Amino acid sequence: MGVSTTGPEKGISLVTVDFPPVNALPVHGWYELADAVRTAGRDPGIRCVVLAAEGRGFNAGVDIKEMRRDPGHSALIGANRGCYEAFAAVYECEVPVVAAVQGHCLGGGIGLVGNADVVVASEDATFGLPELDRGALGAATHLARLVPQHLMRALYYTSRTATARELLAHGSVWKVVRRAELLDAALELAREIARKDGSLIRLAKAAINGIDPVDVRRSYRFEQGFTFEANLSGVADRIRDTFGEEPGKGKERA
Repeated sequence: MGVSTTGPEKGISLVTVDFPPVNALPVHGWYELADAVRTAGRDPGIRCVVLAAEGRGFNAGVDIKEMRRDPGHSALIGANRGCYEAFAAVYECEVPVVAAVQGHCLGGGIGLVGNADVVVASEDATFGLPELDRGALGAATHLARLVPQHLMRALYYTSRTATARELLAHGSVWKVVRRAELLDAALELAREIARKDGSLIRLAKAAINGIDPVDVRRSYRFEQGFTFEANLSGVADRIRDTFGEEPGKGKERA
């Protein structure tokens, strides 16, 4: 359990997240993930990082139970800072990051995937931000990198999800495959990227980040400020206290 790094092939680093049962990451998990991605990217022998997960889904965001156990704001501050570092680590990784997404990709998962360079998804993958149902805000910055602006707003306000096929149609998912084929498909793409010259691929990553129209770190940090406001006002606690009492409202769009 935790975050592991392996080298399945020359030039490729596979970073795998495993926090059963749903990959809702505790505070330390976000920092572990950030460290693993940054370490892989700094390795001069690595030309592509594949970010994957074990279990039912790719990522279910932060560990809400950890939040509820904390009588103060330490867990909230830790989760916000941890997410901030993990999202930034993916975006700023010195080499391209391919995200291999299966099952649910929610909350913080959107932050990771939205900052990845390429997304490969299984047929059962769904993407969404149930933040309003969990007493939180954030990651609209990253959802806006996956879907058009008005769709992002609709998904955000309703806590609904979009399917891998829908994201494929929007061009934000590279390929949709059966779950059993997901890792192979991600490694196939990573292999193609890893054939490029190591120095040049790093320059390419820096150049593409440099022309991005949105500063994702500053934009996400701005969003986080409203999460703190929701907590200080008591709204977040009131909503979090009901977490798990009713079936989730996020559904795939018809």
